[in-house]
Amino acid sequence: MNGIEKSDAAGPYPDEQYMRRAIELAKRGSGHVNPNPLVGAVIVRDGEILGEGWHEEYGELHAERNAIAHARAAGHRLEGSTIYVTLEPCCHYGKTPPCTEAIIEEGITTVVVGSDDPNPLVAGRGFRILREHGITVIPHFLKEECDAVNEVFFYYISTGRPYVAMKYAMTLDGKIACRTGDSRWVTGEEARNHVHRLRNHFKGIMAGIGTVLADDPMLNCRMKGGRDPVRIICDSHLRIPLESRLVQTAREQPVIVACLPGKNRTKAKQLEKKGVTVWEIPPETEAEPHRNMIDLSCLMQKLGENKIDGILLEGGGTLNESALQSGIVSKVYCYLAPKIFGGADAKTPVEGRGAALVKDAWMLERCGQRQFGEDILLEYRVVR
Repeated sequence: MNGIEKSDAAGPYPDEQYMRRAIELAKRGSGHVNPNPLVGAVIVRDGEILGEGWHEEYGELHAERNAIAHARAAGHRLEGSTIYVTLEPCCHYGKTPPCTEAIIEEGITTVVVGSDDPNPLVAGRGFRILREHGITVIPHFLKEECDAVNEVFFYYISTGRPYVAMKYAMTLDGKIACRTGDSRWVTGEEARNHVHRLRNHFKGIMAGIGTVLADDPMLNCRMKGGRDPVRIICDSHLRIPLESRLVQTAREQPVIVACLPGKNRTKAKQLEKKGVTVWEIPPETEAEPHRNMIDLSCLMQKLGENKIDGILLEGGGTLNESALQSGIVSKVYCYLAPKIFGGADAKTPVEGRGAALVKDAWMLERCGQRQFGEDILLEYRVVR
């Protein structure tokens, strides 16, 4: 383990704060455990925290076993203790043994849980096994807060497809760039730093070929201790330049280019020699004929099969509109900057033809709001 920092609230405190501490710990695994869930655990007896842990790396010990190891290292016995854990303990053998076994063996008598695990290998069996061994199980404790930690995992394990979050920064008049295309920078440094935390959190980052041609981006994570996402480029006609920074760094940070079948096989081979993965994706079948774009739903299916559980969509207006039309977007991060660009020709976050009638609009529900310097981040879930 990487070492446990002592909680600021080290003495006796209410049950809710124990679980909130577990949530805080769970988030430390962000970017390191995909496609597994983020999980935190706190072991308590008589108002004293005996051990803490979280799922730190994919394939390594889960939160419960890390918390037990931490308690053991401090010389604590765990008989009669209570463990607060953000997700139902696993009960099957995977890359690690079941956490239910460890809880039973240590003599822990009460398990307080936030979220149910929708994984068919668990899905209530963890609770049942614990109860069969005489352990008191208290489910759904701060459930809403615990569920929010794993919105990516819950969607992925239930659908087999990545959870897609659209991100854009715009001015108060709804522009993402000036009429000249200049967009550096719409928001301030604090908001941009938060974007890098999102890039660390999501396994993949997706952009369109228009963004690549205009900006030659790296699409990496520049957060200290962060993990670079897999870069996914929607490029129907395989126009990505061989000299682009994405292609030149493909061996260090994976790049997947999705194109239509039969497009420039010579170019595809050149890209593959440089370490780029090229996928041929069929065209949309229900879209307007002139669009001739890849089927984003098919792309999501293939990404899910390749264990890409979540995607931060940093596309321009064209890709954003296609993503909304295809129904793949689950969440929207909108950074609002106190600026006005003006101009009828200036780019907007979602282009295309748009809704013909108000009733045809994509409906959202607000689920968060934060401030970074002078910028405001508005978070919305897409209403299905």
